[in-house]
Amino acid sequence: MHKRPHFINFVCMLTNNDNHKAATLYVSDLDGTLLNSDTRLSDTTVRLLNKAIAHGAMFTVATARTPATVTTLMRRVDVKLPMIVLAGAAMWHDSERAYSDVQTIDSATVNRLADVFERHGLHPLIYRRHGGMLHVRHCGQLSQQEQQFVAERTGLELKRFYLDDSERQYRDEADGEAVLLFSMQKLDRLAPVYDEIKDDPHCSVMFYPDIFDPTSGFIEIYRAGCTKAQAIGRLASRLGVERTVVFGDNGNDLAMMRAASHSVAVANAIPAVKEAASEITGTNNDDSVARWICADMGLDTD
Repeated sequence: MHKRPHFINFVCMLTNNDNHKAATLYVSDLDGTLLNSDTRLSDTTVRLLNKAIAHGAMFTVATARTPATVTTLMRRVDVKLPMIVLAGAAMWHDSERAYSDVQTIDSATVNRLADVFERHGLHPLIYRRHGGMLHVRHCGQLSQQEQQFVAERTGLELKRFYLDDSERQYRDEADGEAVLLFSMQKLDRLAPVYDEIKDDPHCSVMFYPDIFDPTSGFIEIYRAGCTKAQAIGRLASRLGVERTVVFGDNGNDLAMMRAASHSVAVANAIPAVKEAASEITGTNNDDSVARWICADMGLDTD
C-alpha cells in the first residue's frame, strides 16, 4: 500500500480536529525572533512548542535560512508542516528531505544582476538547487562577513560551497535552478547595488542591516513576487485555514506581518516591524513566541 506523505497525514488529522485553535496557522521567523541571542532554541521554547503541536497547533517557520541550518536548529521540535525557507523561495519537507514550491530565477535575470554587482566590484553568492542539495557558487574575493558566513556553514549536509569559480562555472545554469543571489558586505558597498536593482521587475530584492552589526548588511534577491507572505498564503490555502498568526523582527518579515490575520513583533524588533505588527510581545530571549502560541491555545505557558 502506498504510504501518504507525513504532511498529508497531518493535514487529514487537522481536518477532523474540532479544536478552534487548530484552524490557526502559526508561523515564526527564526533569527532574532524564535532563536535567542545565542542563535539557538532554548529548552523552554522547545518544550512549549512541542506541547502546542501535540495539542494540534499548526506551527512552522519562515526564514531566509536554507535547510542546511534550519534542520539542525529545529531538530528538537516536532514540526510536521513544511518549513518555509529561502524567504519564501521554497518549502522544505524535512521528513522527506525534499524541496517543493521552488521559485526559480531565470538565467537572463541572474546574468543581468551579476553584471550589476561586478560593476560595483562585487560578486554575489549564487544559490542553485541541485536535487535535495544547494550548490552555492562564488567568483572572486569574499568579504570578511561572507568569509565568516561560509566558514560557519562549510561541511553541512544539505549545502555545498564552490568558491573561487571561474566566471563560466559561476554562471553555469547546468548546475541547477537558481533560487537566490546573496551578498553580505558593509552597507556602504551594498547600497549602490541596491539602488540599481531595487526596481527590477524580474526579481524581489531585500536590503537590510545585520541585527548583530548595524554597519553591515545583506542583499537577498529572489524571483519577482517571492516573499514569506506569498509562501504562507499558499500553505494556509492548502491547510484550509483562514487565521494566520506570524512572528517577526526584521525587514524581511514586513510583508508577512502586513498580510497575516494577526502579527506579533518581538520587543527587540526594528521600529518598522513594530509599527506593522498587531501587537508587541517580549524579546527573543524570553521564549516569547512559544509562550504566545500556548497562551493563544489556552495552554499553560510555564
